[in-house]
Amino acid sequence: MPVNFVATPSAELFPVPGTRWGITQAGIRKANRKDLSVLLLDEGASVGAVFTQNRFCAAPVQICRQHLAQNSGQSLGIRAMVINTGNANAGTGEDGLTRAQTTCIALARELNLSPEQILPFSTGVIMEPLPYERIEAGLPAAIADAKADNWGHAAEAIMTTDTVAKAFSKRITLGGVAVTITGISKGAGMIRPNMATMLGFMATDACVSQSIMGQLAHELAEGSFNRVTVDGDTSTNDSFVVIASNHAKHAPITSLASADGQVLRTAMMGIAQQLAQAIVRDGEGATKFITVCVEGGKTGDECRKVAYAIAHSPLVKTAFFASDPNLGRILAAVGYAGLDDLDQTQIDLYLDDVMVAKNGGRHPDYAEADGQRVMKQSEITVRVVLGRGAAVDTVWTCDLSYDYVKINADYRS
Repeated sequence: MPVNFVATPSAELFPVPGTRWGITQAGIRKANRKDLSVLLLDEGASVGAVFTQNRFCAAPVQICRQHLAQNSGQSLGIRAMVINTGNANAGTGEDGLTRAQTTCIALARELNLSPEQILPFSTGVIMEPLPYERIEAGLPAAIADAKADNWGHAAEAIMTTDTVAKAFSKRITLGGVAVTITGISKGAGMIRPNMATMLGFMATDACVSQSIMGQLAHELAEGSFNRVTVDGDTSTNDSFVVIASNHAKHAPITSLASADGQVLRTAMMGIAQQLAQAIVRDGEGATKFITVCVEGGKTGDECRKVAYAIAHSPLVKTAFFASDPNLGRILAAVGYAGLDDLDQTQIDLYLDDVMVAKNGGRHPDYAEADGQRVMKQSEITVRVVLGRGAAVDTVWTCDLSYDYVKINADYRS
């Protein structure tokens, strides 16, 4: 079960004017589950996205990039998205590109749009042909199901090994006008996004210029999904999409540095961080949610290097699972993080409120019973002070349990 996480009931998710989700069962990989979704956007929506940095990126990622580039001037604009689970359409070569494009053509035909106005997304097993015929056959039912209040059902439909649907909403005021923000994501394993999560969709009815949507998506990903890891594996299919339907009647936001731009960015970042942390809380086999905060670095980049070295270490993660305060493993990870001029005599280590190491060595007052008390908690903060500068950064991760191995050993069965 997820670590200290309760799914948001569908009734508490706010519909975003100008967006509609439709969900159906297409039998893409498993029977008796909703596995095909469409997201329909009213004309005039602004769309930005970021994708995996894995060089072996999936066919739908490649098609999305092409279609977004073709719509960069918003001559037509993105009007719909199609998402399937059960099959990643990755490692499928030219045939995979053809199948992804065929899916776009099929949805475009149903909606009387151009194929380049469609963005395709897939998640599931890698290196198997996408059953596009089943997707095409399911599209009419998905379109017929399209409703503004379907965000909760969409969050369920994009799940794979997730145990809970991940969705959050909030309302803010811009220029005296009420504005809605709602987002969903999926992911539990193969998570070291290096851009975003496996799949994430966030929409607002705020009025935002298309020219800054790419920047908005990038900044949101950097502050949220790019700060989480479950197992250190970057997926082939990572995609995070940000939509502004432009329905709200306030002055258009043309700069994120403007007063309204900052308010919107802050509110959307809050949702993005909740979604990202939910992925870690629902990490495959996770029993603990761990915050790794690195302070006193020369730059944020080197703080992240140290934080990820700790968060990716199987030895550290298994020690947390066992509640074993074998904390020298954390210092070892700091040492191999890649900071060549690191002075170990400047390093302090804390486990929540317990000072474990000072100036690179065991603190004289540290008692293992104090470390074990913290290690038994379901939420733990690791704080490393490098003593090199003023930079700070944070990464969120989880422990590594027996169940992680079981889940991934049986993933295709």
